[in-house]
Amino acid sequence: MKELAKPILSSVISEYGKRGLLERLADPHWFQALGCVLGYDWHSSGVTTVLTAALKEALQEEDLGVRVAGGKGRTSLRTPQELTSIAEEFGLDPSPLVRASRLSAKVDNSALQDGFDLYHHAFVVTEEGEWVVVQQGMNPSLRMARRYHWLGSRVESFVIEPHRGIVSEAGKVKVLNLVARESEGVRRASLDLVKEGTARLRRLMSEYRFLKMPRRIDWSALERAYQLDPSSYEELLEIRGIGKSAIRALALLSELVYGEKASVRDPAKYSFAFGGKDGVPFPVDVRLMDEIISYLRGREIPKIRIEVRGDLTDYLDRD
Repeated sequence: MKELAKPILSSVISEYGKRGLLERLADPHWFQALGCVLGYDWHSSGVTTVLTAALKEALQEEDLGVRVAGGKGRTSLRTPQELTSIAEEFGLDPSPLVRASRLSAKVDNSALQDGFDLYHHAFVVTEEGEWVVVQQGMNPSLRMARRYHWLGSRVESFVIEPHRGIVSEAGKVKVLNLVARESEGVRRASLDLVKEGTARLRRLMSEYRFLKMPRRIDWSALERAYQLDPSSYEELLEIRGIGKSAIRALALLSELVYGEKASVRDPAKYSFAFGGKDGVPFPVDVRLMDEIISYLRGREIPKIRIEVRGDLTDYLDRD
């Protein structure tokens, strides 16, 4: 996989530049197709972890001005150190890269609570400082993975629709989506609640247990947030110890106290319109296919002319 990846990456950069490569890696379907081209199973969660590992080695051995930091499990924890080394090699300031790495992981693990816990984080960076994040979460009960793609040049805010794409084989009816545009009120209300101090938060949470408040909350982190007085939701997420439980509790209280309701829209997109022949992720829905076929045939389709040279011309030279 690594050896085949080298000429492919080189060709893409030669034709479209390093930015063109990043744009393609941030495209969930192109990324999946690349994994298939390099010989990995299309329906395995391992395509993400193995492909990014192959790209990491290939780009480290080829002088293309692109590097990959991070990886699966414990390797992902070394991302800040690896990014610092890469930044020194490229003559870049590592601070914004490390911040982007941490915030993107924090968002997909805490601000977007969809039941998938991150276990893989790969950060692709060019010598110009442009970047892409490809990370993956696992839902043990569903035994399925979900992949998150970020394209740095498209990220205007880490907490407002920041993803280039999210792909999953299973959709969820409701998720706690605090990076949806429509969750802006909850983000503001959460900051207001933090600024009121932990004493009031404790009282509110004890009074409204019917909201299914998280059982464990890092109160020291909330106290630290109160002391730091974050001016934005991004700054709140960056505070050490502010995780899923605290974010969820603040969101629930935002609705109760301020009437600000969080979005429950699942942002994941699906690459299967009608299912798969082997039942993955679900059996083919033939009836739905027939409906779509009828719809497409009902539309005006431009005529094409087929011209074939030879004895069969009279039969095939027709509209």
